Amino acid sequence: MKIDHIGIAVKNMEQSNALFQSLLGSAPYKQELVETEKVLTSFFAVGESKVELLEATDPESPIAKYIEKKGEGVHHIAFEVEDILAEMERLQAEGFQLLQAAPKRGADNKWVAFLHPKSANGVLVELCQQIKD
Repeated sequence: MKIDHIGIAVKNMEQSNALFQSLLGSAPYKQELVETEKVLTSFFAVGESKVELLEATDPESPIAKYIEKKGEGVHHIAFEVEDILAEMERLQAEGFQLLQAAPKRGADNKWVAFLHPKSANGVLVELCQQIKD
């Protein structure tokens, strides 16, 4: 397991891309629309990990609701795992609450699943596994 990325909720992708480009000294390597989550993502490489900016594309999306409630900022931390199904099963047996019963397709060609923040000291945890075609 390793840290894959840190997700940051933003109100304005264009302004946030410029800010993080200045901060990190490089441009985002990828932007992707994830229609099922109603979110536009932008990825920056930071060593072996990434920063993912998330902008809502719909006022009813989870990111829009998050920003409305908590404002812009760190939304989640994602850990890359080898076997997402086994890891979900292990964590559930350890008492963590999963937000869905099965992984779903996420950004950056990954299977993703989330743990409820209430079971992880208030942190939304994402598990992700590279989709092998």
